[in-house]
Amino acid sequence: MGVTHHGRTHRLDLADPTLREWECTVLHADPEQGVVLDRSAFYPGGGGQPPDHGVLLWQGVQTRIVGTRKGDDLWLIPAEGDPLPPAGTAVTGAVEDDRRTRLMRTHSGLHVLCGVVFRDFGALVTGGNMEPGEARMDFNLPEVPADFKSRIEELVNAEVAADRAVAVRVLPRAEALALPDIIRTQSNLIPPDEQEVRIVDIVGLDVQADGGTHVASTAQIGKVQVVKVESKGRANRRVRVRLAD
Repeated sequence: MGVTHHGRTHRLDLADPTLREWECTVLHADPEQGVVLDRSAFYPGGGGQPPDHGVLLWQGVQTRIVGTRKGDDLWLIPAEGDPLPPAGTAVTGAVEDDRRTRLMRTHSGLHVLCGVVFRDFGALVTGGNMEPGEARMDFNLPEVPADFKSRIEELVNAEVAADRAVAVRVLPRAEALALPDIIRTQSNLIPPDEQEVRIVDIVGLDVQADGGTHVASTAQIGKVQVVKVESKGRANRRVRVRLAD
């Protein structure tokens, strides 16, 4: 559950993050809870990455999807007032491309930032959040040099320009946790009952457990701007970044 399936839904988003349109069938529709599909490429949110937006197209009707709620099933949240396709309806799902693509670039950019800060400063992540094209990441970093902001921006963009491949694989839990430094957060966020762990590897820079969607290589991220470095306590530093375009 979570890697290839969530409840009754076969997850297409992690198998192919470039997929934007697909055919599927409605398993359940409820005005209060939303819609459950048998197959879905909507990223449901998690790990700081927001859920996708998009539409369901059926019988000449459009249902806008504005979020996702995770429970025993993946519930797609329709826009208020939009009609719901009844259970058993064949629909076409479509993810909003610009939002997803910018989130993929942003998420991969954060992994580059994380890899650079861990490699050069030995700091673990204490928190983070992202929106399309902008994000923040917090690090356990008691001391930083005066030129930290400009250095980090230069180092991150050097790794972006290096066009490093971004590889994804799924490993059994024990095998994944045996990898060195696989947990880059200060606390282990992998659910204790999760028996498979998805690994995102920016080859030569950063390897960590992660459940989000990513670009295929760092060059696809584009230029990253470090907007601000803030102190958030004695040992916590917040780095705010945005994509240049």
